[in-house]
Amino acid sequence: MSEHAAIDEGFYSRQLYVLGHDAMQMMAAARVLIAGLGGLGVEIAKNVVLSGVGVVTVQDEEHTRWTDLSSQFFLKESHLGQNRATCSVQELSALNPHVRVTAHTGPLDEDLLKKFEVVVLTDSSLDDQMRFGDFCHSHQIKFIVADTRGLCGQLFCDFGERFEVLDQTEEMPASAMIQAVSQGNPGRVDCTDDQPHGFPNGTKVSFSDVHGMTELNSIDPVEITVLSPQSFSICDTSAFSEYKRGGLVTEVKQPCVLNFKTISETLLDYSLLQTTDYGKIARIETLHLAFQALHIFVKTKQRLPHIWSQSDANELLDVVRELNKSAKLEQLDEDAVRNLSYTAQGDLAPINAFIGGLAAQEVIKACSRKFIPLQQWLCFDALECLPQGKSEFADSSFSVTGTRYAGQIAVFGPAFQEKLQRQKYLLVGAGAIGCELLKNFALIGLGSGEGHITVTDMDFIERSNLNRQFLFRSQDIGKPKSEVAARAVREMNPQMKITAHLNRMDPDSEEVYGYDFFEDLDGVAAALDNVEARVYLDGRCIQHQKPLLEGGTQGTKGSTLVVVPLLTESYGPATSNSNDAIPLCTLKNFPHHIKHTLQWARDQFEGLFKQTPENVNLFLRDLQFVDQTLGRGDAEALHVLGAVSDSLEGMTSGGQSPANFEDCVRWARCKWESLYNNDICQLLHCFPPNQVTPTGLQFWTGSKRCPHPLTFDPNNVTHMGYVVAAANLYGQIYGIPGTRDVNYIRGILETVSVPPFTPNSSLRIHLTDAEMQDNENGIDDREKSRLEELKGKLASPSLRSSAMRMYPIDFEKDDDRNFHMDYIVAASNLRAENYDIPAADHLQSKGIVGRIIPAIATTTAAVAGLMCVELYKLIMGQRDISSYRTASINLAVQYLVMSQPCLPPHFKVAEKEYTLWDDFRVEGRRQDQQEMTLGDLIQYIKERYGLSISHLFYGTAMLYSGQEDRLQMSVSDVMRMVTQAEIPPHKKMLELIPSFAEDEDCEAVPPIRLLVSRGVWKHLHSA
Repeated sequence: MSEHAAIDEGFYSRQLYVLGHDAMQMMAAARVLIAGLGGLGVEIAKNVVLSGVGVVTVQDEEHTRWTDLSSQFFLKESHLGQNRATCSVQELSALNPHVRVTAHTGPLDEDLLKKFEVVVLTDSSLDDQMRFGDFCHSHQIKFIVADTRGLCGQLFCDFGERFEVLDQTEEMPASAMIQAVSQGNPGRVDCTDDQPHGFPNGTKVSFSDVHGMTELNSIDPVEITVLSPQSFSICDTSAFSEYKRGGLVTEVKQPCVLNFKTISETLLDYSLLQTTDYGKIARIETLHLAFQALHIFVKTKQRLPHIWSQSDANELLDVVRELNKSAKLEQLDEDAVRNLSYTAQGDLAPINAFIGGLAAQEVIKACSRKFIPLQQWLCFDALECLPQGKSEFADSSFSVTGTRYAGQIAVFGPAFQEKLQRQKYLLVGAGAIGCELLKNFALIGLGSGEGHITVTDMDFIERSNLNRQFLFRSQDIGKPKSEVAARAVREMNPQMKITAHLNRMDPDSEEVYGYDFFEDLDGVAAALDNVEARVYLDGRCIQHQKPLLEGGTQGTKGSTLVVVPLLTESYGPATSNSNDAIPLCTLKNFPHHIKHTLQWARDQFEGLFKQTPENVNLFLRDLQFVDQTLGRGDAEALHVLGAVSDSLEGMTSGGQSPANFEDCVRWARCKWESLYNNDICQLLHCFPPNQVTPTGLQFWTGSKRCPHPLTFDPNNVTHMGYVVAAANLYGQIYGIPGTRDVNYIRGILETVSVPPFTPNSSLRIHLTDAEMQDNENGIDDREKSRLEELKGKLASPSLRSSAMRMYPIDFEKDDDRNFHMDYIVAASNLRAENYDIPAADHLQSKGIVGRIIPAIATTTAAVAGLMCVELYKLIMGQRDISSYRTASINLAVQYLVMSQPCLPPHFKVAEKEYTLWDDFRVEGRRQDQQEMTLGDLIQYIKERYGLSISHLFYGTAMLYSGQEDRLQMSVSDVMRMVTQAEIPPHKKMLELIPSFAEDEDCEAVPPIRLLVSRGVWKHLHSA
């Protein structure tokens, strides 16, 4: 096994694409202490345990109180009066079997701290922070302080006087394929011309798999000077051997060293203070000082300021003013100080989720030396969640005892809590972000009174989900995500009213999520992993004018968006990405990148083990299969029918379908020879290595890499890996059990005789996609003869009667027991070897072919926290757009930017302004309760809005363009006539797109949304 054998790739799959094996191994050897296990502490601990740190110890002397239940998701009412760490350690341990979690219920002291590489303090005094911070600094222990009070939070990092960062960003090292290297001083490197090399000037690079000028493969990383997007110069290569072919040039990331000061030294150093919102610098600087003042207040009074106490707020402000004599801030935000005092007893799950996600990422950086740490302070607030102006709560008194929402009521008051509990929300997606949102929903009590939560997700739990979808455990694998997540949050908060669905959110589910469903909602949260579903859901929210919370992550990057009806822009339509489809000619004959060989291997898998068995089964049960296939064109018919015939007859030396696993091994060995020797020999027979074009240029140049055939070696791991995987998969489609016993398979191979390659001079090899397209439109006489032969053979009744059903295989990238990725990796790397393309390991291959999005729990927690901060504002009913925030974060480099959402774009129709939120809503029945005619609709729009409809569309169907005979028909009859389809009974709101005679050329128009009552539909569908 490799040096990375200790890392469980199945469990950490998505996180490995963020951190890599080296960082993960360093983390697995680390020991972390997290002091304080309230809501913030448990959030940090949860994320650190999921990340795979070797040992995590949680320290806490406190006992569970009602206020803890507001944000400590592993505590229950039954834990009241018990130690918080002891009550939580079992749940934390269950998150990750690879992490040892222990609890320490005694006090913090230096002897305890010495046992750890990283120490995190939460809910601690400033005296303890400075004392333990100084100790950790002098003992090379990485030291982190995290703190939240109400709607505000702080984070501090001290990683010592000399902390080396090995990898500063999440981005994979850039690489490029080499086309030529000159002998000179300096040497010039030309890369393939299909895309820029992407190296900045001064980058250090290394070389691999270079043929000819092999000295490059062993030199130390060399600095480059960029000459053009496709070329750069390097060191003196004049004495090197002559370059022949191949090679990969790869960026070598350079480490950097950072210096940190102690917390005592940095308290008043505002150059070390980072904010997330550059629109409120003065507030952030003031709050940084106010946190220090709060520590002084607590030390003096032995308590936090009373909830919404004006006198305590004034007293805290006096302390801030005194401290400012040394800090010398030019501007104090006194309202921010008062609001901090009013809400300091608050404990909010969304704030803890955000600060906890950031703090846990700093722990990962400290353990792995990957990514740039925070330098050194961060201050965050969401005080804009509070009502504008003087608060209705000032100097008021309300009880926060005896309720699990005490920490939240301390900030927002009991009336707002009741409003939260009345909310009806739809959550689409119960994956990583969905789990975090549901946890937050349970803690804040969303929908737990007269309200309700509906969560829908059509996916089932896989092992690779467990590393970041923290509501799931190993015993849940194979179960529906939505159902397990709903059950988990009901255990967190028994008051939760939540219903789980397994539906996809698309037009096919509108019978469930129709007009009545959306009209009954207060809002929607999207935790989706694809753009198309987001766009569709966004459109439904616009139709029904419902707010939408949207968030997404990719590794350490994350974003949030809040969509407020009539106030902000929406998520918007899908933007077209650059076409990343690989040309067919590249896949078939001219690969020059590992992604080309991986796609080729994926296509091989689909063709051999899925499409062909499916076609065989269709042939066996459908007598019209051959005729229907012929109707798809001669070229496709030749390919499909040939594969069916080969499968029915078998491809073994005996010409029969495989009778046992030995036959499968023989087939796999012959397929290996065909793909990696014979096909390459045939290509070189048609286009020899020294081939020149009619214009005198070398044929094998540029991105065309001249291949070479392989010779099978039973002792080569990749060669045998292909045979083992291919034989087992081939057996599976025939229902034949296989084995992984390499020695047994190697013994079978000793009996296999492979015929030598014989060139086919009549075979046409198509060099361009255009030629391939031409080939799809016709076949030559030889191929026509073969097609006739196949038609006759497949017409034989005996073939159909003697054949057996096959078992198609659906590709699954995450199950390492099923040979799927084994086949892809081996098939791809063998083809890469044909073309001198550097191979990719199992993890890299899975990421590329599976289009896996990197993911880590820290980013997910932070994004979900920010989404729920915006949820507070939505439920508060805030109508000032400056109160809302969209966010873009990158935890790898501490890029945290929150900004005001954009206003919805405006457009004009007949000199009147509209936005995407505007529509012409029409009750689709007349006073006599009959359905509105098309003429009635046109007249209504004219009278109500002063606009004359000239054209009217339903989707792509034109309902009206001046046809007078349609004016007396009901709208539904016109739709039925034009679309040749019935309108589904659940469709109670029809969206029609008009154009108007007053402004035919306007770029956008509000839609007509026609509402049809239940009685009208009942009448229509009974008629």
